[in-house]
Formats: sequence, structure tokens, C-alpha cells
Amino acid sequence: MATVGTRIFTSLFGKRVGEDRYGNVYYTEKKAAQGRKAKRWVIYKGIDEGSKVPAEWHAWLHYTLDAPLSEKAEDRYDWQKEHQPNLTGTKHAYRPKGHDYQGGQRAKATGDYQSWTPEG
Repeated sequence: MATVGTRIFTSLFGKRVGEDRYGNVYYTEKKAAQGRKAKRWVIYKGIDEGSKVPAEWHAWLHYTLDAPLSEKAEDRYDWQKEHQPNLTGTKHAYRPKGHDYQGGQRAKATGDYQSWTPEG
């Protein structure tokens, strides 16, 4: 959720560029000062979390591209996965076998491991 200051700045100086499929809205300055690039920013839908920005818009926000990439499904490659925000700290976070929340049992070492002990 954007702060009051960000919302006021956006309403006065922002020009809406677009919205991603997650509801995040992207802006650029209406007029940039001479000799510098126009600022770019995002107002997140829901909780402010940088990992919620898909790759198409990330490149635009960081001035890698002048225009965001297409989000159309037909413009995507077969090997491209759907964007997912960082799920750490949520119930959907990845937890490997042996994690305490997964029962805490892990496979025994296979015997190819020797622990290091200091000499001397």
C-alpha cells in the first residue's frame, strides 16, 4: 500500500504507463528535469513487496528497456515459467525433506562424506 506522500506525488507528477496481470500499476514522471531520465515507480496491489514485480516490468523499472516487454501468453517461450513472488515466510514456502516443519527426518549420509577435523 503506497504512503500518502507517494499517492500525492503520483497524482501531481505521475503518468500511468501500465498495469501488470497482478494489479500493480506503473508510473513515470510527466516531465523529467533536463539532462536526466524520468523517474519510474510502481504502486503495488496489496502489500509492498519487490518480488511481486514480473520480469517484463522489472527491466522497464530499472531502465534496461524503454518500454515493458509483452505479457501476452503467445509472446512467451515454452521454457518460461509463470512469475511467482517470494514465498519465504508463508505456508507456501519451499521446505525440503528433513526440514523441522516437514518432520525433521532426513536421509542418512551415504558414506561418501568425511567430516573435517583440525590438525594439531
